[in-house]
Amino acid sequence: QVQLVESGGGLVQTGGSLRLSCVASGRPLSRSAMSWFRQAPGKEREFVAGITWSGGVRNYADSVKDRFTILRAFAGNTVYLQMNNLQPEDTAIYYCATGREPGPLASYDYWGQGTQVTVSS
Repeated sequence: QVQLVESGGGLVQTGGSLRLSCVASGRPLSRSAMSWFRQAPGKEREFVAGITWSGGVRNYADSVKDRFTILRAFAGNTVYLQMNNLQPEDTAIYYCATGREPGPLASYDYWGQGTQVTVSS
């Protein structure tokens, strides 16, 4: 069984920054893509960013492009989401997930429990 644990969420002012981490444990995630999703109250879960196993392909939602950066550690068991210039609209629970492709149409095998990000105006 693969376990994904997110951390790094919290309360930040508009324009501030946070770095989220997702650490995988258990069965090795050989060549699995890793992605971040988020879900705000009353809204559907949406794709935020994804990265291939090699790190050669990175995808971002239009709403976060040029503000967020996804990065996978060299060892392959950790993925980060650097979030800059945060806005109140970014407030949500952020989830880490693994799948075959780093995009919104991919199937995801494992999900973390999520970490709360709150951006105050």
